[in-house]
Amino acid sequence: MDESGGSGQPRTGNDGATGHEEAPTARTADTAAPQEQRKRTEARTAPADDSTREPTAAGDNPTASPGDAPTQAAAPQTDPGSAPPATADPSPQPQSTQTQPADTRGDTGPEPHTEQPKATPTHDHPGTPTPARTLAHADTPSQSRPPQPPKEPGGGILMGRPFGVPVYVAPSWFLVAALITWVFGGQLDRVLPELGAARYLVSLFFAVAFYASVLVHELAHTVAALRFKLPVRRIQLQFFGGVSEIEKEAETPGREFILAFVGPLLSLILAGIFYLALQPVEPDTVPGVLLAGLMISNLIVAIFNLLPGLPLDGGRMLRAIVWKITGRPMTGTTAAAWVGRALAISVLIGLPLLTQSDALGSAPQDNVGMDTITDALLAAILAAIIWTGAGNSLRMARLREHLPELRARALTRRAVPVETDTPLSEALRRANEVGARALVVVDAHGEPLSLVREAAIVGVPEHRRPWVTVSGLAQELTDGMRVSAELAGEDLLDALRATPATEYLVIEDTGEIYGVLSATDVERAFVKAMARPS
Repeated sequence: MDESGGSGQPRTGNDGATGHEEAPTARTADTAAPQEQRKRTEARTAPADDSTREPTAAGDNPTASPGDAPTQAAAPQTDPGSAPPATADPSPQPQSTQTQPADTRGDTGPEPHTEQPKATPTHDHPGTPTPARTLAHADTPSQSRPPQPPKEPGGGILMGRPFGVPVYVAPSWFLVAALITWVFGGQLDRVLPELGAARYLVSLFFAVAFYASVLVHELAHTVAALRFKLPVRRIQLQFFGGVSEIEKEAETPGREFILAFVGPLLSLILAGIFYLALQPVEPDTVPGVLLAGLMISNLIVAIFNLLPGLPLDGGRMLRAIVWKITGRPMTGTTAAAWVGRALAISVLIGLPLLTQSDALGSAPQDNVGMDTITDALLAAILAAIIWTGAGNSLRMARLREHLPELRARALTRRAVPVETDTPLSEALRRANEVGARALVVVDAHGEPLSLVREAAIVGVPEHRRPWVTVSGLAQELTDGMRVSAELAGEDLLDALRATPATEYLVIEDTGEIYGVLSATDVERAFVKAMARPS
């Protein structure tokens, strides 16, 4: 997700450092007496002339891992990668003494980004801007949160984990359960008047049994997805049925077709089972009414889901067919989504007209008054769900089409390795000299140990930086925080999602440090890719 906020934080990794005034942080390397140092600091409080500076990138404050991005747009945020981890420096974050203009550049990627210990990098980036923004003068983030551990997907009340997939009942289910209980109870009063108030208990049982059938429908999708090694995030039962959240796309149109078809197939099988169970039962009894209702409801679920428009299962089947014919999944998605929108309009207009005719087995004059309003409202809700789902399918297809544009190598920031006892002011001086935007703490042999957090740097007053070592501001590297420079697309997002953090060390296949990747830089690039037309 790519929106620049104008906070004046450090910029993306291909920043150079030529043709600008000396950064104030480089001058703090002087180790004179504190009083003399304070005098020099006061003399530098006037902001440097910004007329010679190039625009800088405004980042976003990462408050969530990138895995959450493919399905929501990010609001304008503050500085890239500025959220500190759980061991964030407790010192207050002072206001920056300089205000920088927002970066208007795109998310073009840098070349290799590291300086070898005690050496100046020799791999510059021809043709890239050479800004004067320094790592030390990042503005204070408007928010700073430690990275959170992976959380359950949530979405209601957890009912269980069949096949290892969490099943949730959304709060809206209780509303539809009450509605079904009321409507079905009214029908029972006409068929079995002797039940009295007990008819509502029977109706509630029907509502629960019907949604148990919907759960079987969704479990069919889930089992097929797991069979094809596609991760399933959760199953959610909600107002208008259920949703199986499959996180990846089927690799072939044949698998896509099977994945979509098994749900309606199970609903048809359930309808057949209830039909067979109904045969030996008296129709004017509670078991007979319940079995007949479950048979008809499952038949309706199967037929409705077979309609050829996204987001319905029939739409996914149509998508698979067009994909197979054209060889392009995006073409299949586009065709099925527009059929879905046409279907939404048909439902909005046709369902009320159908209920007003005798096509449903009742005389036209019987369907007036409140029933007409209820039918129109139901049609409007169904049409809105189908239309919205078709649009979401198009957006998700565009997301998957643009995912390969997210490359770790292109999004990585230039980094400078520094040893553990290096004063912060000296480390910043080295970073500013080469236009780097990240600090990697290494041991005496050059092996990376930790990453210096930007939020912690901002929290250290300028006059204190000569006495603060970088090791006290660093986050220890874990295995999950080391990512390959060759990662791209879904593989990159999966790697970041597996270990939520604000920054990651990017390494070459040879083990050489390539740079530092900010989760917010990935998010910004994600939004920008989504904003581009297919």
